Amino acid sequence: MLRHEQTYELFTILIVLGIAFIATAKAIFPRRFNDFVQVLGNSKYLKIYAREQKFFDKFDALLFANLVLSLSIFGYICLQYSENLFAPKIDVMFKLAFGIATFILIKVLLERLIGSLFEIDKLIDQYLFQKISYKNFLGLILVPINLLLIFSIRPSLIIIYVIVMLLLIINIVGLITTIKTHQSLIKQNFFYFILYLCALEIAPYIIIYKVFTSN
Repeated sequence: MLRHEQTYELFTILIVLGIAFIATAKAIFPRRFNDFVQVLGNSKYLKIYAREQKFFDKFDALLFANLVLSLSIFGYICLQYSENLFAPKIDVMFKLAFGIATFILIKVLLERLIGSLFEIDKLIDQYLFQKISYKNFLGLILVPINLLLIFSIRPSLIIIYVIVMLLLIINIVGLITTIKTHQSLIKQNFFYFILYLCALEIAPYIIIYKVFTSN
C-alpha cells in the first residue's frame, strides 16, 4: 500500500526537507554535529555543550524541525497500517506535525516553569538539554527508518513494535545517562525530581495512550 506512486511525493518532500535541516545544522556547526552523532555512546557532547546551551539554540532548532517531520511521517505510516488509510493527505500530515511540535514545546515550557517553582532550575535545564539531545538523535535515526518503511519494507505490527521499542530504549538510555551524570544533584532534590518525573514524564504519555486506545 505504501508503494503506490501517490504515496511517494509528499513523503519524499518531507524527508528531503528533514535532510535539508540536518545538512544545514552540519554545515553551520560541523564540529558540534560530529560530536552530536556520537551522543548515544559518548557523553562528550553532553558535557561540552550543556555549558553553552541557550533558551533558543539554532543547532537544536534545526534538528528539532527534522524530528517533528520524521515523527509525523512515522506516525502517519502507523496510521496507514492501523486505520487502512491510503495516500497521505497534506492536512493530516500538517495536523500531526503541529500536534507533535506543540506537545513537545508546551511540555518543555511547563518543565522549565516547574523547575523554577521547585527551585531546581540548574538540574532541570541540564536534564532538558540532555533529553532534547536524545530526542533530536531519534530524529536522525527515523530518517533511514522512514525511507525503508516507505520504499522498501512493508510495515507490519511486529516491525512497528520493534521500531517503537528501539525509540523507547534510546529515551531510557538518555534518562539513565542524565541520572548518572547528575546523581548528586538528584539526591539533594530527590522528592521533587521524582514528582517531576511522574507529573511530566509519565502522566502525559499515559493520557495520550488512553486517548488513542479508547477510540
